[in-house]
Amino acid sequence: MSFNFDKLSVLVVEDIAPLRELIGSVLKGFGIKNVTLAANGKEAFKFFCRHNHDIILTDWAMEPMDGIDLTKAVRNQSESPNRTVPIVIVTGYNAWPRVEIARDAGANEFLIKPFSASDIAKRISHVITHPRDFVEIPDFFGPDRRRKQDPNYAGRLKRESDQKDYSSKGD
Repeated sequence: MSFNFDKLSVLVVEDIAPLRELIGSVLKGFGIKNVTLAANGKEAFKFFCRHNHDIILTDWAMEPMDGIDLTKAVRNQSESPNRTVPIVIVTGYNAWPRVEIARDAGANEFLIKPFSASDIAKRISHVITHPRDFVEIPDFFGPDRRRKQDPNYAGRLKRESDQKDYSSKGD
């Protein structure tokens, strides 16, 4: 599948300058004209509030604000211009507890280092072609954790949209 990325704006958040520049160059190579580079989550949140990027690619481990705290700020702070912007967490750690932490913070996707230019393109394409519904409950705002509907699920329907779908079937 081929994409025209020239209208996208992407915020790249990475504390290692050569890697930040490399990711920015790769994105520009895809035809993305609006790439903003930030060295940490605190700087990135300021840029995001001013420019409302279409996608955020953020490293996990940074100071003074890491990628998880940036994700939480984007999802939950009133200054955030777009609480539903796709966020891809970039990290060298792929253990399941790390994936759960990123998911629970409100990340859309996970990208493991080392990665290729193709991996970046696939993640960007995925968040564009497979947007996720968002869930808002008292302790969480972020992408719906369900990636697919399970036809065999027989449990309680908890979401308002599920209730509407269920009641419209006449059951």
